[in-house]
Amino acid sequence: MQQIPVISVAAYSGTGKTTFLEKLIPVLKARGLRLCVMKHDAHDFQVDREGKDSWRLTKAGADVTLLTNGQRAVLFENRPVDTEALLGKISDVDLILTEGYKHGPWKKIALYRAAVGKPFPCPLEECLAVVTDTPVDHGAVPCFDFCEIEAVADLIEKEIGK
Repeated sequence: MQQIPVISVAAYSGTGKTTFLEKLIPVLKARGLRLCVMKHDAHDFQVDREGKDSWRLTKAGADVTLLTNGQRAVLFENRPVDTEALLGKISDVDLILTEGYKHGPWKKIALYRAAVGKPFPCPLEECLAVVTDTPVDHGAVPCFDFCEIEAVADLIEKEIGK
């Protein structure tokens, strides 16, 4: 089975990762790509709603709870799960985009804004591209402005062979 390519959009909070992805995803979809997006959340989060049947079953001790209606589904892993194991469950997509993984084995599109007041988010040698509104020393890594969504999509398609 061929492994699905993974590209991380890496940046510190407040840089515009979600906004950038909200613009990039429709462009990639219009080009016929099937996408998975995996969002990193550094905080504890609750997706299920208290009192609903799936919440009650999880609260009762289910290690995994699957909620589906035939049109969509959600899988609640109620235990520690390795990121690679989660990605291994993904199928029938051309690309996995991650949001917020500054560390990890995947090529990264690094987003940088000097106004955020944080350092560059990851080592430059891990970057497929840099997206910035500020001049940065990016070496040989392609560098784009935040408005150059089509050009970033071109680079992604080239990278994944589409």
